[in-house]
Amino acid sequence: MYSSPTLSRYIGRQFVTWFVLLLLILLSIVLVLDTVELLRRAGTKPNVTFGLIVEMAFLKLPEIGQQMFPFVILFAGMFTFWRLTRSAELVVARAVGVSAWQFLTPVLIAAALIGVVKVTLINPVGAVFIAKYDQLQDRYLKLKSSSMAISRSGLWLRQTNEKQQFFIHADLVDPLTFRLAQVIVFEFDPDQRYLGRVDAPGAVLSEKKWVLQNAVLNRPGKDPEALPTFTIPTELDMATIEESFSPPETISFWELPRFIQTLETTGFPAIRHRLHYQSLLAQPLLFVAMVLFAAAFSLRLPRRGGTMAMVTGGVLTGFVLFVTTDVIRTFGMSETIPVLMAAWSPAGISLLLGTAALLHLEDG
Repeated sequence: MYSSPTLSRYIGRQFVTWFVLLLLILLSIVLVLDTVELLRRAGTKPNVTFGLIVEMAFLKLPEIGQQMFPFVILFAGMFTFWRLTRSAELVVARAVGVSAWQFLTPVLIAAALIGVVKVTLINPVGAVFIAKYDQLQDRYLKLKSSSMAISRSGLWLRQTNEKQQFFIHADLVDPLTFRLAQVIVFEFDPDQRYLGRVDAPGAVLSEKKWVLQNAVLNRPGKDPEALPTFTIPTELDMATIEESFSPPETISFWELPRFIQTLETTGFPAIRHRLHYQSLLAQPLLFVAMVLFAAAFSLRLPRRGGTMAMVTGGVLTGFVLFVTTDVIRTFGMSETIPVLMAAWSPAGISLLLGTAALLHLEDG
């Protein structure tokens, strides 16, 4: 027998309702705690008003909420199945021939759709909010004029086109105008053959090109040539440069592919951004796995008893998932394992374990 559309809609609606309620409750608690923490940090900052503190707490909320989604999915699924089983609604459904996999289907679909909405709609909004939060935090709490970070050896950039490759090094960078000082440029052809070197006291970014002033061009076998200006084409702009030094969470899901391509073309490290992008793509699959875990914990409670066992199992599952994901991401960031493996393995392993647990309990 197949599950009726009415039953599917009812179960799916129950799950979405509990998901929204749990998310709102947790977000309210987080908002209060964040406000208190920001008030503590702003205690010695006379220019920080209570209104600004509340604004910062709200700006940070979408980012924290996104991190809670897998756990809210897990507990919403557990509570939905526990409640339907306790009220004998699922018992009746089983009695008329509806299998666990049939009444799980609407919840699995709802979880996957929540994942899609989270990645495609909530993430872009959260990226804008957290970027604004970082700006306010740097300005009012950390008292920083710029969040840009340059390594001790200076800044290295790579610019490429069909005919040439340029490797640009600068000793100093102005974080406000991004004017480079003490610039050295090494020029190569597409086959990595050395073509020459350009030295200049400074360079500025202007309309998709680097402009080196008072440059000295050195070609193999030729005398040095003084040039008033020397230009190098680039795909960079000020916004891209500033964002490259910001966490990937501050960049919208829709902008990440183009941004990653730009970073890799110009020599900026893009490992964090690629890992974050692939992790976002894997989240609908992770949410489906959370539903399977929820069903494995909660469907047989009336016969085996133990609401506390359900809660404990959910908490332990969430903790193990969090720790495992963090460890795997660390391996991915260090490139010990491929980025795709680091991003997708938590979701894939969770899905396999959740499916195995449910098969064992229901069909084993």
